[in-house]
Amino acid sequence: MESSQDKSLPATARKLQKTRENGQTSRSRDLSHLAVLGVGCAVVLAGGPTLLQHMRIEMGRQLTFDGASVLVPQLMLERLASMMGLGIVGVCVFALCINIASILLSLMSGGWVFSWKPIMPKFSKLNPLAGLGNVFSKQQLITALKNVALTLILGFVAWLHIRDGIPYVAKLPAQGSPMALAMVGNWILSGLAMLMLVVFIIALIDVPLQKFLFLQRLKMSHQEVKQEHKESEGSPEVKGKIRQKQREMAHRASVSRVPTADFVVTNPTHYAVALRYDEATMAAPQVVAMGADLIALKIREVAKAHSVPVLESPMLARALYAHAELDQAIPAQLYTAVAQVLAYVYRLKASLRGDAPAPGVLVQPDVPQELDPHSKKRPPAQNV
Repeated sequence: MESSQDKSLPATARKLQKTRENGQTSRSRDLSHLAVLGVGCAVVLAGGPTLLQHMRIEMGRQLTFDGASVLVPQLMLERLASMMGLGIVGVCVFALCINIASILLSLMSGGWVFSWKPIMPKFSKLNPLAGLGNVFSKQQLITALKNVALTLILGFVAWLHIRDGIPYVAKLPAQGSPMALAMVGNWILSGLAMLMLVVFIIALIDVPLQKFLFLQRLKMSHQEVKQEHKESEGSPEVKGKIRQKQREMAHRASVSRVPTADFVVTNPTHYAVALRYDEATMAAPQVVAMGADLIALKIREVAKAHSVPVLESPMLARALYAHAELDQAIPAQLYTAVAQVLAYVYRLKASLRGDAPAPGVLVQPDVPQELDPHSKKRPPAQNV
């Protein structure tokens, strides 16, 4: 029996599709981090000056009041609501932009997946042993090592930026307030740009890495591939039974064509096969009806009712039933045997018309033994 360690085959297209239907696909968290950082910086650069200008105006309004205004609390609350509304609008626009960017980049890396299954309650997730297995899995280990490395790299880059920026920051007290604020903003943006460059490089590595780990997790064993093939195509036993039922239905329906046959060969009781031959349209005789047991009995009854010759030829009947198909030419190995029977039928019909003497008893035709399912040659037993 194959164990989980034997999963060396890549996931099939059916398993990948089923996994997507379950809401699972490869996602890169670093790509989302890049979206948050990059779009956040872009939004701050694009809308920051305008927001600061409005905040400065609102702040001026807040700090400008007289004695009459102090005596009206409602007026102070209105000013505060105006200030809060401006801040909330700015925060909502910022959050909306970074969330849209994060969603779009996630769709680009893993595609669109819509499924309710990930949020459906599943009691197996409460199993602590299964949870420990997930914590110490190969993918979680790689993710933990990647996060540690990312933290160290970002910390090192931030330390370099702060170290090099200390002399720059030391000059700020000598500048005016507007100039100092601008310098601080430029210094912070340059640091964010360095961090964003690091996250961008990590994301370029993480996207194919997550896809590789995702496909590794979905690898299948030989037994799983076989089982999936059975589920998609049907097991050989079931398919065999279906073909047998279909063949029985076809045989039952073929009884109505017995009157068109030239003759019927029987086993004499278990099998019956009706054949027809037309030199103008057929290259070889064809089977128009066949059946076993009750269907064979019905074929014989219909043949006698329509004066179709019924001949006993056990080996030929069994060989035709086993190897011939309805409305198809008989196997080439049986040409000679069928020709012998057909010649006997022609003489029999001629004698019935009075054009020739009676042909006598049918001589059993030559049927290759390997075509008779009841007399197949078996290999000799080996002495042990």
